Amino acid sequence: MRSPLSAHALRALAWLAGSPGPRLRAAIAERLAARECRRRRGAVRVIDCNLRLTGIDPALTHASLVQTYLTLMESLRFWTRPRARNLEAIIDVLGLPHLEDAERRGPVVIVAPHYGNWELLVQWMANRRPITLIYTRGKFAAVDAFLRLARERGGVSAVPADVHGMKPLLRALQRGETLGITPDQTPDATGGQWSPFFGVPSLTMTLLHRLGARHPEARFLLAAAERLPGGRFRMVIEPLPAAVTSGPVQAGLDALNSAVEAFARRDLAQYQWTYKRFKGQRANEAPVNPYWPECY
Repeated sequence: MRSPLSAHALRALAWLAGSPGPRLRAAIAERLAARECRRRRGAVRVIDCNLRLTGIDPALTHASLVQTYLTLMESLRFWTRPRARNLEAIIDVLGLPHLEDAERRGPVVIVAPHYGNWELLVQWMANRRPITLIYTRGKFAAVDAFLRLARERGGVSAVPADVHGMKPLLRALQRGETLGITPDQTPDATGGQWSPFFGVPSLTMTLLHRLGARHPEARFLLAAAERLPGGRFRMVIEPLPAAVTSGPVQAGLDALNSAVEAFARRDLAQYQWTYKRFKGQRANEAPVNPYWPECY
């Protein structure tokens, strides 16, 4: 399907915004984070709320916001530059034998927390073999079209995180390909159950457990593109605990959140604390929203 003109216009703007090199990106991120912390706007309030809920030192707010701006500027660059040039930023890979073994055996599910830069991870994985990823639709049609235009390059297929996304995922697994899923997005009430994350009840997706039940031959791995100084990256790959995809659902969700938390603790500032992770709605109960009204 041909992308609308507005999506190409957004891509041109993204190309310009992604132009700064590592040193300038770092300086811009520091400046923007300092300004937002002074003004205490929405993102700062969300980070503060998340850190308070999880018992993490609130002094992390500024560093977290710096990492958030770096992720944004890097992503704009990765979306608009040739993949080969983007991959030059990767200088190390931890856990590659886990991935190589999983790929030899068949389909692979990459479970990628909101840590480091997800977009670079996707491009690195797609350079190995086709990957289908789940993404959250843009709020506007032009933004959604731009996201698909930016991501669906050279072996990457993007499917929206809705009821229509399950069939493409299952077909990719049947073909023995790779899936990319971010496990720390808040699902709707029918697609998740509550489980502790950093000690706070969090509505957690049951999708991984369902995929494991449907495709026991698939291998599930935790992975991220971890940011290093100077605009460089390290790929980090770890096995996902078997309990996540087998056995009781609740035990699987608890194991998933525990694994993601341990991964995020590699560098807490690189985890995405701007996301309202702890809101949701229990079945037949009023919505849970610890961010109201502070973060609106």
